[in-house]
Amino acid sequence: MNTIIQLFEESVKKYGNNPYLWEHNGKKFESLSYGNLYDQVLKLAAGLYASGIQKGDRIGLLSEGRNAWVLSELGILFTGAVNVPLSVKLDAQNELKFRLIHSEARYVIVSKNHIEKVRLIKDELESLEKVIVIDESVKLEEKEVYLSEILKLGESLSEDDQKELRKIQNKIEANDNANISYTSGTTADPKGIILTHNNYTSNVIQSSSLMHIPEHYRTLLILPWDHSFAHTAGIYSFMLKGASIAAVQQGNSPMEALKNIPKNIKEIKPHILMSVPALAKNFKKNIEKGIKAKGPKVERLFNKALNLAYKYNDHGWNKGKGSRMFLKPMYMIYDKILFSKIRENFGGNLKFFVGGGALLDIELQKFFYAIGIPMYQGYGLSEASPIISSNAHHKHKLGSSGFLVSNMDLNICNDEGDSLPVGEKGEIVIKGGNVMKGYWKNEKASEETLKDGWLHTGDMGYMDKDGFLYVLGRFKSLLIANDGEKFSPEGIEEAFVDQSPLMDQCILYNNQDPYTIALIVPNKAAIASRLKEQSLSADSEEGQKAALEMLQAELNEYKAGGKYEDMFPHRWLPTAVAILPEGFTEENKLLNSTMKVVRDKVIAYFKDYVDFLYSPEGKNFFNQKNQQSIEKMK
Repeated sequence: MNTIIQLFEESVKKYGNNPYLWEHNGKKFESLSYGNLYDQVLKLAAGLYASGIQKGDRIGLLSEGRNAWVLSELGILFTGAVNVPLSVKLDAQNELKFRLIHSEARYVIVSKNHIEKVRLIKDELESLEKVIVIDESVKLEEKEVYLSEILKLGESLSEDDQKELRKIQNKIEANDNANISYTSGTTADPKGIILTHNNYTSNVIQSSSLMHIPEHYRTLLILPWDHSFAHTAGIYSFMLKGASIAAVQQGNSPMEALKNIPKNIKEIKPHILMSVPALAKNFKKNIEKGIKAKGPKVERLFNKALNLAYKYNDHGWNKGKGSRMFLKPMYMIYDKILFSKIRENFGGNLKFFVGGGALLDIELQKFFYAIGIPMYQGYGLSEASPIISSNAHHKHKLGSSGFLVSNMDLNICNDEGDSLPVGEKGEIVIKGGNVMKGYWKNEKASEETLKDGWLHTGDMGYMDKDGFLYVLGRFKSLLIANDGEKFSPEGIEEAFVDQSPLMDQCILYNNQDPYTIALIVPNKAAIASRLKEQSLSADSEEGQKAALEMLQAELNEYKAGGKYEDMFPHRWLPTAVAILPEGFTEENKLLNSTMKVVRDKVIAYFKDYVDFLYSPEGKNFFNQKNQQSIEKMK
C-alpha cells in the first residue's frame, strides 16, 4: 500500500458500509459511508479530468473542515493531480496570493466563507483558470463553477475516457506528489513542503504503531483540516482503521464554529480528540469556570481532589506505584463524585486527547490526566508528514514527547552532525518513508534541510534511557504560537531595522506564548539627534517619553492604518516591546564570529526583560524599564 488511492480503496473494500464522515445538517449529524464517499470521489475525479486537469497539476483547497474537504482532496488525488491545502486563516493579498502563484495552481476549490478572499486576487493569478465553489448559495462570478457541476460532468464521462482515467490512477506511484503544504514563513518566502503519496501512507502505518484505533471509534476533528497533524492523524489514520471523523458544525464565522465545539462533542461522543495547547487551555478554563460556578465548597473539594490525583498519578508511567498505592481508594471516590461528571461533558466515550503542535505545558498534562482523560503529547513537523513520536495509553511519560513511530530512524546530533549518546542534547534528525521529498521550487532550502535522506528538524532534544523523546525547543529562529502555528521572524526583524533609522537591532520571540514580543536595540545617535531638534535630551522624563513615542510611531507603521500595514500578518507583530540598554555584540557573546545574532543567548542574557514583557506592566510600551534604557543613552 504505497499510495493514498490504494489506502482508500482497501478501506472501502474492508469497511465499505462503515460511516467515515459525519457532518451536521443543522439539526443533527448525518454519516457518509466509505462506499458512498468512494462513489462521489470517482465522479469528482472524472469531472476534474473532463474539465482538463492532468497528472501533476496543482489545485488549491480553501475550506473549513467538512465532507467536501475530504471529497475534494481525494478527487484531486484520483486524477493524479496535487492538492495545495490552504489555511482558512490566510489573508488574501499576501499569504494566499503567494501560495497560489508559487504553486501555479490551475484551479481553487473554495467554500462560501472564503470565496471573497479568492475573488480579491483571482485576476492577479495568471495560472488560475477556474474557481470551484462548494456551496450553491453563492452567486457565481466569472471563472467560477459549482462543485456539483463538476460532479455532473464526471457522471457523463464517456466509457473510453473512464478507461483512460483508470489507467492514470493505476499508474500513480508512491513517489508522486500528493500535497504541497506551505509553512508559515515570512510573507516573502513561505516554503512549500512536497509530500508524496508514500509520505502519507508511510506515516499513517508508522503512526498506527503508537496507538490502537478500533473501527467503531469516532473523533471530532477540531483542528483545521489543512493542519498537517489533523490531516494525517485524523483523515488518513482513521481511514486506515475503518473508523470515522466528524466535522465541527460551521456557521458564518470562525466564532460560530468555536461555540459549536462543546455541543458537537456531546453529540458525536468522540473516543479520541486531537488538540493543540491553545485548545487545551480553553478546555481547562471552561472546566474550572464550571467548577467555580458551583460555589466555594465544590471548588475547594475539586482542588483537594486534583492535588491528590497529582500525587497518585505522578508522571503517568509510575501511577499508583510504591506508597502511592495507598491513595487509590480516595482517588477512586473523587473520580466517581467529581471527575466522571466532567468527562460526561466530553460525551462520555473520550479515552484520551493527543496533543500536537507546540509542546504542551506539563501542568496541563497533569490536569487532564487527573480528571481521567489524559492528553498525550506527540511531536512532529510537516516535513515529516508530520508524526515522529507520541505518548500513548499503554506507554507514556508526562513531560516527554513519547516514543518513536515504527520504521523510522532518529539521531540526536551535535553541530558537526555526529550522533550523540542517550541523554545528551542535540538536534533531532530523522530518516524514513515519512520524510518529505523537498521544498517546492526551493532547492537551496531543500539541500539545507535534507542531507543524505536525513531530515534536520532544527529542533533540540534528547532520548532518555527508556526510549522516550524529550523536545526542548528550536535551534532555529521560528516563532511558535500557543496554537502550534509557526512563523519565521527574519522578515519582520529586517524590516524594522532597515526601514527605521531609530532601530539598530531587533529580535522577535514567541515560544508557545500568548503573543510575540520584540527586543529592540535603539540607534542612540539617531534618537539623540531627533530629541535635540525638539530641545530635549534623554536625561529628562519628558525626553524619555518623547523618544519612546518616536519608536512607537515607527512600530505603528506595520499595524492597521500604517504605511506598511500589509507587509506582515498582524498576529506575528510584537504585542510587547523592550528597548534594551545595550546592543548585541561579539564582546557580550550575542553575535557569533560571522556577525549573526545568537538568538538563544540573547533570550537568556535579557531573560528579565523577556519575563517582564509577559506581565501586564510590560505590555505598556512607556514602562519604567524602557524609560531607563533611553536614559542610559546619554
